[in-house]
Amino acid sequence: MKELAAVGIPVAVTCRVLKLSRQPYYRWLASPVTAAELAQAYRANALFNAHQDDPEFGYRFLVDEARDAGEVMCERSAWRICRDNGWWSVFGKKRGKNGKKPGPPVHEDLVQRDFTADAPNQLWLTDITEHKTGEGKLYLCAVKDVYSGRIVGYSIDSRMKARLAVQALQNAVGRRREVAGCIVHSDRGSQFRSRQFVHALNHHGLLGSMGKVGAAGDNAAMESFFALLQKNVLNRRPWTTRDQLRIAIVSWIERTYHRRRRQARGLTPFRRSSRYESRPVARGRGQGDWSDHDEQQEASHPRAGRP
Repeated sequence: MKELAAVGIPVAVTCRVLKLSRQPYYRWLASPVTAAELAQAYRANALFNAHQDDPEFGYRFLVDEARDAGEVMCERSAWRICRDNGWWSVFGKKRGKNGKKPGPPVHEDLVQRDFTADAPNQLWLTDITEHKTGEGKLYLCAVKDVYSGRIVGYSIDSRMKARLAVQALQNAVGRRREVAGCIVHSDRGSQFRSRQFVHALNHHGLLGSMGKVGAAGDNAAMESFFALLQKNVLNRRPWTTRDQLRIAIVSWIERTYHRRRRQARGLTPFRRSSRYESRPVARGRGQGDWSDHDEQQEASHPRAGRP
């Protein structure tokens, strides 16, 4: 209408022809974007970011993520925004995509089922497992160094979100320090395809690698660790609380798997990898790092060095 008014056509005439009221037009002219529309845009942006980070989340979980980002809304509003934009959970009901196929994986398969390494920090494997407790499920993401067989980083949480995988990777990097060029191999889970995880890989100079869809053998070495965990901890008895299972998992990894279970090479993962890890100087026992006294005790153990 501004253009018409500039050439001499009155706004009243234009509104009459278009069957519009002049008052709403002037109100819109004073504020083209209403406060409600702006708030809707911010909410949609928060939901979209959460959906990109965790594609398996439905709108109820996305509401929680948006609330953490500072955008509070009810579940009905979130459902309406997700419906209008087609942001559905990847595990939800199949919906038409106009014949489009899923996009390619984030990374190529750089391992090709060759789970060998000549030195530490050449190849890491990572995956996520879950187990039920009386309070709900508990999720574990672990990162395994192929050379030593040690779990160099892990994270445990009550929700399977992208930051579960990111935290496990950060813990592994903090333990090993010099990791640039290391290959991090995983399956095609949404946590490992998330922007947060890919950014963490790039930030530390790590190379991502992914197996095929539905091919457990593409990450067989990691699956074998979870099979041991399932047999020795998860399925031993029912777990009432998440804290009980969390303590049992950490104790088994740090005390049994790392220090007592010898690999085919005749050494425990701790003995094989101890020289490559940076240990804090002043940390107490029971905080996830072991002192030099522990290493000496293991070296003097009567079974040390036996297969």
